[in-house]
Amino acid sequence: MTYQSTVLIVDDDASARDTLEALLFQQGYRLEFAKEGLEALEMAAELVPDLILLDVMMPGMDGFEVCRRLRVDPRLAEVPVIMVTALEDRDSRLRGIEVGADDFVSKPFDRAELRARVRTITQLNRYRQLLQERTKFEWVVEQAEDGYLIINGDKVTYANPQARLYLGLPPTQSGTTSADDRAPIVGTFLELAQRQYRCEPQETWASWPRPVDAASRSLRYLVRPESPTAGAFWLQVDVMEMSFHKEEGYLVRLRDITANVVNQANTWTFQSLINHKLRTPLTIVTGYMSILSSDLPQYLDDQMLGFFTGAHEGVKRLQSEVLNILRHVEAPETLATDQGWCRMAEVPEIIAEANAHLKIETLNVSNELDDVDDWQVAVSKSALELIVWELLENAQKFHPNRSPIVEVRISGTSVGVRLQVWDDGRTLSPEQLVKMWMPYYQAESTFSGQVPGIGLGLTMVATLVWRVGGTCRAFNREHGPGVVVELEIPMKRARTQSD
Repeated sequence: MTYQSTVLIVDDDASARDTLEALLFQQGYRLEFAKEGLEALEMAAELVPDLILLDVMMPGMDGFEVCRRLRVDPRLAEVPVIMVTALEDRDSRLRGIEVGADDFVSKPFDRAELRARVRTITQLNRYRQLLQERTKFEWVVEQAEDGYLIINGDKVTYANPQARLYLGLPPTQSGTTSADDRAPIVGTFLELAQRQYRCEPQETWASWPRPVDAASRSLRYLVRPESPTAGAFWLQVDVMEMSFHKEEGYLVRLRDITANVVNQANTWTFQSLINHKLRTPLTIVTGYMSILSSDLPQYLDDQMLGFFTGAHEGVKRLQSEVLNILRHVEAPETLATDQGWCRMAEVPEIIAEANAHLKIETLNVSNELDDVDDWQVAVSKSALELIVWELLENAQKFHPNRSPIVEVRISGTSVGVRLQVWDDGRTLSPEQLVKMWMPYYQAESTFSGQVPGIGLGLTMVATLVWRVGGTCRAFNREHGPGVVVELEIPMKRARTQSD
């Protein structure tokens, strides 16, 4: 969008106003007019123009008085004023300078001179305003808790202290807060970010640096995976388009959302543990109690004793699981890597245990990894249980008939293990494939509430995987309906007793 300078023309002579309008009409200015001094002051206060062309000789309040009053108004004190006069005497020009005039033009007008003076002063005033706005912007963002950067083309031309901290850039050279005193920034934004972060979800970064479509509710994240000395760190990345002399430019905001992600993950995992861990023992208790209530008269004392014994076992198991959940509440980081890596040899058992509850009729598992006893994956067993449960449950509950044919494929990559879950359910749109990793999203054309869950599951799967440096993606099957969800998780050699 091209900026249009506003010029206020003040003259009591209609022919003089018409002459100035004719000279400036096609020069790209917004022209406004006042016939006398008081009207000029009122319009100037309303418009705050980029330039005032002010006639000196006017009845009532002359141009000198108008200029003087403009200069005592804080909002108008810096508005440039060109005095239009037929007076050639030195005293009149000195008086104009004393009341604050910036320049003079004489009647009759020299067309080229008038246009040149107006163009020069409006440009200088625009530069002054931009400098003031930049100074205000820098003061605000220098104090901000979020990181802010300006990207012009491929170059990062500005980064506030918080952005420099997030990206590991050197601070100011002299300890001042002036952007001019900062050490130069070498490298593009993505080069700087990828030194310590992973760009997730990868699909949303394919269009960088353009802003993501707001209608899709997609977000970009920079994720620094967990390490032996620090937990995962999350930055949300927002972008706004800017223009720099016809070049493409962007304002980038980096917001620390680590606490939000951790809280959300803990809430979800706690709810998942309650749902998964209590399901079987409660089924045992309610099943036995149902039989006892309806068929009690048909059984002898020994049989009744057997049922009561079964109920007792179920209650004891329920007690054990509740204690496990309470231990999870007392230790919210039970899913972190420092709670232990999961051995790959345990994965088939985890899959089988999840399916014992879900009861997917056709579930095939293929494992291309050699020497699974020698490898362990970079999430705890509890985390992997939740991940596997969520992937299998999604394949089941989003299948049109809730009876999918599911295949779990396990293979190795250069960085870890690849876990793929194939189903023969619905085919998703490109938008759904990207948005499925977003919080509270469900792959329904409209949110009807008919599908169980509120869409947090896959988001938390992504959270658990991204935090350890893994990746998540989903794509439609090439032949036939269905979706493939693919996770890549780092793994390492398992320690032996001799280590």
